[in-house]
Amino acid sequence: MSAATDLASSAHRAILQREREQGIRVRSLLFVVIGVCIGALAITGFFDAERFADGAPAIAQLLNEMTPPNFNRFSHWVRPLIDTLAMSIAGTALTVLLSLPIALLAAPNTTPHAMVGRVARTVLAACRSVPEIILGIIFVAAVGFGALPGVLALALHSAGMVGKFYAEAIEHVDPKPLEAAKAAGAGRLQVIRYAVLPQVLPQLGDITIYRWEYHFRASAVLGIVGVGGIGFELMAALRLIKYDEVSAILLTILACVLVVDSIGAGLRRRLK
Repeated sequence: MSAATDLASSAHRAILQREREQGIRVRSLLFVVIGVCIGALAITGFFDAERFADGAPAIAQLLNEMTPPNFNRFSHWVRPLIDTLAMSIAGTALTVLLSLPIALLAAPNTTPHAMVGRVARTVLAACRSVPEIILGIIFVAAVGFGALPGVLALALHSAGMVGKFYAEAIEHVDPKPLEAAKAAGAGRLQVIRYAVLPQVLPQLGDITIYRWEYHFRASAVLGIVGVGGIGFELMAALRLIKYDEVSAILLTILACVLVVDSIGAGLRRRLK
């Protein structure tokens, strides 16, 4: 009995020791993260109170010029808003078409070869490494002004991000249906069709809807570089120093974003 008691006591002490060591590691990591964040804030001038004080009058003047919002040109913003919505939907559709095949090649459990998987992951990283606004400038130079360069910029950048999320979802599927399908003689495409996609479709749909919500906001920003949409109207008002129109356009964009977000939330509920 004494030996069993000593063994249990030793095991308990070992567990407590591991918990203490883990707690020390977590606290150390937390202190490092907090220190890095504080250092980054200091480098960027966040703690420069004098700078904030000097900028306060300019901010107050800008807010004064932005109120009350001027909605007199609202009828001229309807078509750009429709263009922005169309860009977000078209960009999301093209994103799915681009990212899903690459994600299937990037996921370790669906890629035909490890080297193919590395190449696919590199392609996804390259796509998401270039911001949409840079891609927008490039595509405007390539295909001209309008909504098309915006759609291409959104799709190419988001393919890298969405493809990464798709690949991670595919990688973590339950392997048993895949093994059963392979044991039944199913080919690679049949395994994907009947064993992989049914498991991940709700999650892929969730990711896609979130990205569509993001695309609407990004489409408004892309208008600044000449791809059309409500962002173009926003940039025009800024150039003409019509800050009352700027505030009205921003409020209009906010209202549309809230509507898009609520639609997305409803769609996600239906997927569950």
